[in-house]
Amino acid sequence: MGVVRYSVKQLARLAGVSVRTLHVYDEMGLLKPSIRTDAGYRQYGEAELLRLQQILFYKELDLPLKCIGEILDDPGFDLVEALTGHKVALIARRDRMDTLLNTIDATIDHLKNKTMSNFEKLYEGMPREEAAALRQEAVDNWGEEAIRKSENALLEMDKERLERLKGDQQNIMRRLRGLRKSDPGSDMVQAQIARHYEMIRAFWGLSDGEVIKAKAYKGLGEMYVSDDRYMAEDGKPDPEFAAFMRAAMGYYADSWLE
Repeated sequence: MGVVRYSVKQLARLAGVSVRTLHVYDEMGLLKPSIRTDAGYRQYGEAELLRLQQILFYKELDLPLKCIGEILDDPGFDLVEALTGHKVALIARRDRMDTLLNTIDATIDHLKNKTMSNFEKLYEGMPREEAAALRQEAVDNWGEEAIRKSENALLEMDKERLERLKGDQQNIMRRLRGLRKSDPGSDMVQAQIARHYEMIRAFWGLSDGEVIKAKAYKGLGEMYVSDDRYMAEDGKPDPEFAAFMRAAMGYYADSWLE
């Protein structure tokens, strides 16, 4: 059986991307064809198909193309290990989305029927004892008034706004995890931290004119480091990412907040 080769048009159709996208990947060195004919036509083999699959998986996790290239070109990159990691990440995302959808449905039902007398539904997906403990811990750290204000703000949100906020939270944290090897003060990281700051403002129930003080925002970064649960992924502590977040949030606070 001979070696199978795909033209750029065939590969684009197979992978569901545009020919232009493949040209861009070639130009930036992210996905080079295995053969370039004398006439200048690109041809791709099995190795390139597998590499394109990895590119698309990492894009699904919101990693920048530059970061994807660095990962794939790392001499220690292991394809089987990467695929296993993608599977774990996608299963975790599916599980989180299922829990989130159930929580949103329950919250909407209570809001429509004006029957919610407590805030436990906001913490759906965790055991009741853990939810109560987490709320009390938040009260201990930020005060009953601040937590109540945050809870009321979430309860008053309509369905679309709540969905966007939860989705933004997941997207922002995925992007920041993908940037964890970058300089915390770089423009790319700080752009995502600015989004993180706005997301925290929304969760805390602050109006457009209200700001989070530098000390409070930096304090949240310190909590990320001191408590493994905040930055854990799939139940596994991630102290390296927590330290990155603290540094990036501290830089933002010192640069933009009072």
